[in-house]
Amino acid sequence: MKTIKSKSTAVIAALAALCVGSGLAAQETPSAQSNASGEGVTVELNKLEPSDKGCRAYIVVSNPTQASYDAYKLDLVLFQTDGVIGRRLALDLAPVRADKRTVKLFDLEGTQCDTIGNFLVNDVLDCKTASGPAANCLANLKVKSLTKAEITK
Repeated sequence: MKTIKSKSTAVIAALAALCVGSGLAAQETPSAQSNASGEGVTVELNKLEPSDKGCRAYIVVSNPTQASYDAYKLDLVLFQTDGVIGRRLALDLAPVRADKRTVKLFDLEGTQCDTIGNFLVNDVLDCKTASGPAANCLANLKVKSLTKAEITK
């Protein structure tokens, strides 16, 4: 019995060596590679400034990955400085190009900048590449703020 067991182990090892040598070994997909290396889309709340409509937000979107997103829409909840929810909005950041950093602007009509406490990325409403819906967009999203107002997820 020991001989059969050691022969089967040897056969498995030989097959594994053949797969690795021939390039048939399991390979990570680009999205799995980016997850393993910690890469993902970063949304940075860079600046809030008063505008004639209320408050203008400058968002820096950094995508160090090889994936381009045709759709990338966030469900944002704005909390006022007193912690009360001020409003909920959908923020469309598309297109998010591969290996690219871009700036997006959006106006918060009727909202004064000094009343904004923080933003919560409640969910990712839409996240698609050219090949279809992308997986783990919320999990892979990173957020940061350079303003007094925070952004979290």
